[in-house]
Amino acid sequence: MYFGYTEHSIRHITIVSERAGSILKQLGYDERTIELAKIAGYLHDIGNCVNRVDHAHSGAIIAYNILKEMGMDIKERTEIMMAIGNHDENTGTAVSDISAALIIADKSDVHRTRVRNKNMATFDIHDRVNYAVTDAELDLNVEKRIIKLNLTIDTNICPVLDYFEIFMERTMMSKSAAKFLNIWFELVINDTKLL
Repeated sequence: MYFGYTEHSIRHITIVSERAGSILKQLGYDERTIELAKIAGYLHDIGNCVNRVDHAHSGAIIAYNILKEMGMDIKERTEIMMAIGNHDENTGTAVSDISAALIIADKSDVHRTRVRNKNMATFDIHDRVNYAVTDAELDLNVEKRIIKLNLTIDTNICPVLDYFEIFMERTMMSKSAAKFLNIWFELVINDTKLL
């Protein structure tokens, strides 16, 4: 069934979980912090089971209660709750290293495989932008302290300008999250550095 949103299934949460952990691992964080980032990545969209609107907030509460029931330490489950509650660009911001890694990991998962609507004739701008992305790589150069999102966009499907119309807030949130981690965020589209 198609609900008008991009894919938020096991594929997405696995990518976000792995990327969040990888960012902190490459930056030299301890194993437990890396694991907490992975858990936050895996649970970050659980609030979508309630509603897409404010899913970060409802997801934070749901995740907190699940982790409490599982016996997780209050400090750790609070860290995860804060990261999940702050991952949405409409209401959130980087408040911790875990939340910063989660934001970058989540916002970097843009790709045609996320489009659930299979009828190109009925694509909205979100579908077109995501479908136009044929390759998306997130690369962290620890030595230079630069994290780069490299996108390949098929401009026959969607002009690069449409990407910015949809993803400007997400891009700026990623830039802010990178700054929280004391790294620089760069966006490269079709081999052209744009940010």
